Amino acid sequence: MKRPISLPRVEGTASRQAHADLPAGTFEREISKEGFFGPAAFFHHKHPPTGWVSFEGPLRPHAFDLNRLGKDQISPWQASDVLQNSSVRVRFWNFNGAMDHLVRNADGDDLMFVHSGVAEFYCDYGHLSLVPGDYVVIPRGTMWRVSAKHSFSALLIEAVNSSYTLPEKGLLGNHAIFDPAMLDTPQMNAAFHAQQSDNRTWQVRVKRKNAISTVTYPFNPLDAMGWHGDLCVVRINVKDIRPVMSHRYHLPPSAHTTFVADRFVVCTFVPRPFETDPGAIKVPFFHNNDDYDEVIFYHAGNFFSRDNIGPGMMTLHPCGFTHGPHPKALQNMLVQSKPATDEYAVMLDSRDGLEITDAAKAVEWEGYVESWKESK
Repeated sequence: MKRPISLPRVEGTASRQAHADLPAGTFEREISKEGFFGPAAFFHHKHPPTGWVSFEGPLRPHAFDLNRLGKDQISPWQASDVLQNSSVRVRFWNFNGAMDHLVRNADGDDLMFVHSGVAEFYCDYGHLSLVPGDYVVIPRGTMWRVSAKHSFSALLIEAVNSSYTLPEKGLLGNHAIFDPAMLDTPQMNAAFHAQQSDNRTWQVRVKRKNAISTVTYPFNPLDAMGWHGDLCVVRINVKDIRPVMSHRYHLPPSAHTTFVADRFVVCTFVPRPFETDPGAIKVPFFHNNDDYDEVIFYHAGNFFSRDNIGPGMMTLHPCGFTHGPHPKALQNMLVQSKPATDEYAVMLDSRDGLEITDAAKAVEWEGYVESWKESK
């Protein structure tokens, strides 16, 4: 059995408690193993660790404006690829109207996060009405389609060759963050039965190894009359997530884990009160995140630790890149002007390095790495 080397100690001028009671005039930086779960060290620096004057090389951070990606992608298989590796594939889907076919993913589970618009979702299990902020977990092999009257956009996160599960909540208990009873499932209601009356020819476009096969039926194959079992599409809205909080300690992002798949996790940032202890830092701490690539999709609200980042944008901080709050946010490290955050964002931490697609490069904010510089 492997056991990490663990020898907690304090050297020089340093706080004994992480993220609190920093020595006057210092800035804390964390390096850690296994995201925020393994051994860690906390350094206290004279200057912000992001106070560079230049940054060159492949480790630089990235920001993408996904609002500028292609529109009218009637099929999710046409959605713009943004980031990918062997375990996860991230796409952004923009369309207006009703899908005229069904899809089925044979490569892995899909997680759909609704960014804008309302839509009706039909699948093997029944019908759901979708609104912004909905997470929809779609098990591998499920047939489905979406119908929207107006523009609709969604973040699609595919768990390549794996499945989504809920995180272990440990001492918090199974009902923390959200009670599993809050998970909605599709209903075989009037809307579902009404769509079965469409007797035209239907196509099912099946994706396997990112190649599309088309199966044509002389009827609508979403014609189930009922089902039973313990595998199903599930939905939860971000407004139903109750974040873990500590008034004396700034919790790491991993405390906000929502879904887990092989070699990556999905976390959700929702509004919460700021820490009230005078000595506790009240912004994300500087850290390296030396085992994961970190991705954040900004959905709604005021992103208090970032400048010039708005809804529909996405950032990528590669493994080993030291990052933390922007200079304007750092001014509020110990005192905030309001009692709570008001941001909604989706974070993906990937154990393996992510590749940036050509579509993402075309909508990149090239000056993002400069945004940590103090404005003159």
